[in-house]
Amino acid sequence: QVQLVESGGGLVQAGGSLRLSCAASGRTFGRTNMGWFRQAPGKEREFVCAVSRSGISTTYTDSVKGRFTISRDNAKNTVYLQMNILKPEDTAVYFCAASGLSILVRNSHQYDYWGQGTQVTVSS
Repeated sequence: QVQLVESGGGLVQAGGSLRLSCAASGRTFGRTNMGWFRQAPGKEREFVCAVSRSGISTTYTDSVKGRFTISRDNAKNTVYLQMNILKPEDTAVYFCAASGLSILVRNSHQYDYWGQGTQVTVSS
């Protein structure tokens, strides 16, 4: 099994940047596709982005394209989410997740392991 721990959340002004990190345990990190999800108060959990095992392939939800970048460092068992030009509507708890599927997926039910989440708050 995989244990995931997010960090890097905080309070930032609109237009600012944050970098989230997700540290994974175990020896199988390099075999898992990784994704980021977010959940705002009163809203459904939303897919944000995902990255393939190698880090070469990525996919993003439309609302963050051009602003967010997902990457991974398999030597450090860590996945990152660089968030730029943040907007108040980006405010949410951000979760990282791991999937054993061989393709990038967007549905939360297709991910097997989840972190505790880290709060991101963007002020106007």
